Amino acid sequence: MIVYESCPNCGSANISFVLSAKDYTVSDELFEIWECKNCTLRFTQKIPGKGEIGKYYQSENYISHSDTAKGLINSLYHKVRKRTLIQKRKLIIKATGKSAGQILDVGCGTGAFLATMKHANWQCSGIEPDENARKKAWELYGLQVKATDEFYNFPSETFDAITLWHVLEHVHDLHPYIQQLKKLLAPGGKLFIAVPNYTSADEKMYHEYWAAYDVPRHLYHFSPKAMKQLMDKHGLKIEKLKPMWYDSIYVSMLSEQYKTGSQHPVRALINGAVSNVEAIFDHQKCSSLIYIISLK
Repeated sequence: MIVYESCPNCGSANISFVLSAKDYTVSDELFEIWECKNCTLRFTQKIPGKGEIGKYYQSENYISHSDTAKGLINSLYHKVRKRTLIQKRKLIIKATGKSAGQILDVGCGTGAFLATMKHANWQCSGIEPDENARKKAWELYGLQVKATDEFYNFPSETFDAITLWHVLEHVHDLHPYIQQLKKLLAPGGKLFIAVPNYTSADEKMYHEYWAAYDVPRHLYHFSPKAMKQLMDKHGLKIEKLKPMWYDSIYVSMLSEQYKTGSQHPVRALINGAVSNVEAIFDHQKCSSLIYIISLK
């Protein structure tokens, strides 16, 4: 168990308890979430260490590992994913200025995004901790995905694009990871980091039931301010923020189920839409954000 005496992002000792959230996916355990008053990062306190966290991912409902389409929410996720994969591909091409290049997807799951980039003639590499997900990536798309311990073995300045789609919040070794990502970027390369945003309106609606806290798998809960401070610390620059509009709907559907014990898709749709309306006027309030990052 890891207990933080200071902020895992900026190192400030000015940290305090905010709320307790439940693990609805696997264990039904409660975990504390604390906040740093300096950089505004929230983080899960008393988290399992790297050797113990694996059991909290062992659920057929954990979609990035199982690719399950069971149930209404997972079925909708798969339908929306087809559209978002194309949007991500277009984003990579536009931000890098390259129609083809080398890409690394960290935490690639079963490989759906990498397969999209492979079809666009990009040279694809993937890192994934879950063995079953790596096997599915091979079975579904012919992708030879590497285990996490290979992350530090790639040559420096290799990749034109490195993507982490809802992955950074899972990484125990936060600062070494960012430093390695920086090292792997080719000159002119771009880093794409997508994470939930706890400053969103849907978090305010659901608070301790907000599904994007996803304790204890999500170790950190980023605000735009916290992400900027993390990137600054490592000599990286956030060039642009891109909203992930569908996430507020997906998160609201799960949160509604956690809060009420039943699916209320219409109410969840309304709440997600209300959150997006607020974010239209301030993208930094979107339920999830993609940070497009470059070397300073």
